[in-house]
Amino acid sequence: MPEVIKSPDNKLIKLIRKVHDRKKTDELVYIEGIRIVEDCLMSGGSCVDLICSDKKISEASDLAEKYNIPASSLSVLDDQLFSRVSSTVNPQGIAMICKAPLIRNELSFSGDKDIFCVLDNVQDPGNVGTVIRMADAFGFSAVIVTGGTCDPFGEKALRASMGSAWHIPVILYTDEIRLIDELNSKNISTLAMHLKGDSLDDAEITLPVAFFIGNEGKGLSDEVSSRCSHLVRIPMPGKAESLNAASAASIVGNELRKARDITL
Repeated sequence: MPEVIKSPDNKLIKLIRKVHDRKKTDELVYIEGIRIVEDCLMSGGSCVDLICSDKKISEASDLAEKYNIPASSLSVLDDQLFSRVSSTVNPQGIAMICKAPLIRNELSFSGDKDIFCVLDNVQDPGNVGTVIRMADAFGFSAVIVTGGTCDPFGEKALRASMGSAWHIPVILYTDEIRLIDELNSKNISTLAMHLKGDSLDDAEITLPVAFFIGNEGKGLSDEVSSRCSHLVRIPMPGKAESLNAASAASIVGNELRKARDITL
């Protein structure tokens, strides 16, 4: 059994603190909780350090054996120290430092059934992670994030994506106007989610398609909306004025998934 780490000056503790700050290292990520750790490993994530509290040695050892993680990569922390370096309110005693998912910088097209979800200036990491998980579940081609969107591989976003960040391509475009122009040049329909758009119930959806979800408070900019080929809104007969970004994306995403599957 590995020696239990108790010192906050241990080199692993220093690494954990460094990885918590994505500005200091974008090559590694820290994830916490047995479910997301196993989802990451099942999805092909590359473990650097498997970390557990001294009460979770059995569970961590089982994970290490199941996914062929060498004993040298398993580290045990004193319970108090694990809690101190944890990024969650109620630590589960299992965490992992692993190589970050690959973020891509250009689109790839697979055919006339492509569906892309574009997150433009979305600020909440929980929304971003949930959308990545949704896009993975519905078999989309990729999730595209613009430069104004929060880090899709930050700890909160990864926790919400539940391993899907290792499944589906995530593409970064710093210039959303260039992105729209590129999509339009490829004859990909561009849908802007907009309160003045046509009802999703009545919209004629053609694939391939990319749909744009905007900032939680401000929505999409006028410049982005004006360049998209269609404005679409989700009908809401109730009293709520809006849906959060992840809920809206999931509703639209499912409609696009149905449109794709009907024509497969």
